[in-house]
Amino acid sequence: MSRGESPQRSRSSQRSRRSRRSQSPSTSRRVLVLNQSALPRSQGGGTRHVELFGRLSRWSHRIVAGNRNYTTRERFSSRSPAFVTVPVPNYESNGPGRVLNWLTYAVGATVAGLRSGRYDVVYASSPPLLTPLAGWLLARLRRVPLVVEIRDLWPRSMVELGYLADGSRTHRMLVALERFVYRSADAIVAVADGWQDHFAAFGVRPERVVLISNGADPVDFVATVSRDKARAELGADGFVAVYAGAHGPANGLDLILDAAGELPGCTFVLVGDGLDKARLVTRAGEEAIGNVRFLPAVPKEQLANVFVAADVGLHTLAQAELFKEALSPNKLYDYLAAGLPVVTNVGGELERRLVEAGCAVRGSAEPGEPSLPSLVAALRDLGDRGADERARMGARGREYVERHVSRSIMATRLEALLDDVSSR
Repeated sequence: MSRGESPQRSRSSQRSRRSRRSQSPSTSRRVLVLNQSALPRSQGGGTRHVELFGRLSRWSHRIVAGNRNYTTRERFSSRSPAFVTVPVPNYESNGPGRVLNWLTYAVGATVAGLRSGRYDVVYASSPPLLTPLAGWLLARLRRVPLVVEIRDLWPRSMVELGYLADGSRTHRMLVALERFVYRSADAIVAVADGWQDHFAAFGVRPERVVLISNGADPVDFVATVSRDKARAELGADGFVAVYAGAHGPANGLDLILDAAGELPGCTFVLVGDGLDKARLVTRAGEEAIGNVRFLPAVPKEQLANVFVAADVGLHTLAQAELFKEALSPNKLYDYLAAGLPVVTNVGGELERRLVEAGCAVRGSAEPGEPSLPSLVAALRDLGDRGADERARMGARGREYVERHVSRSIMATRLEALLDDVSSR
């Protein structure tokens, strides 16, 4: 700032320079994306950012991720200049090791961001909250806008799941950090509709929040093997239910093992990895639950060859009021994009929308407490024309994804947001 220049004029000049730079036809606009758990398509797990930013037409991007798969915790690497990794340590539980993992990524991502050349926007995704803190620092140093993406309401979700004591010193510190992150962002991206009251409690105006849901595209879920071959490779026959995703404490997978015990005539396929997988495998063995198949995590392009063997996709979560308020689960949209009817145990608004769309079935349990076995059995027992009805439900699911939560639709929304914040 020159001597005598007001802070307001300085900020206006910076915005004007950013606007002229972003509008220059000879300059490609670039966005730096920080997400510790981002994964390339070659990995099994969350590929939200690769799929979204890879669909932008007016922006180039660089994603900075940790070099360990969030679910398997195994190291991976990338040779793409659009996807770089920073080393992070392993951890085995929700304790000090995981906190060190977050801190290491935040420091490494900041260094990687400083070495990434010019960019016009910083896009930082939480959890953990340390990632948008690193994004804030980079945005301040480079004098560019900061967009903060909220994929989970930390620390509220940790309190509701019993990992953190409400009102504890750690909780108060995290809430203070959460408030700082919200107030520092030029815009906030929410992945689920229904968090407006939460943001408003921190003084965030509704117009600062943009919904960019998780989603999927049906073209990414076209099987290359026959249904019979896929089922033979799984050793599965009869009615097959599949779960594909993280195997962690929050995912409620004991409910699937409970359902498998109650429905011995069905085969349950669990695809993925996580902190709870070893325990789940041990439990299935000790209780002689023989109709469960555990598969490793697979890249998304291979999921279609698993889904083609199934009759229904399963979505489970540990029960928490937060999940009933708002939810945007990638795995559920993957099922729908693949043409599978779905069942979910979360109840609330998400279940209502899917039932109204005709791609999910409501169980016979009390409202708000759906029984997973009853949901699966309801789809299995549709009668003589059950396969045809499930196919119709699957077709309605694909249509729902294409119309409401496709990656292409969300990428268009994301590009409009980047255009807006870079030209302010």
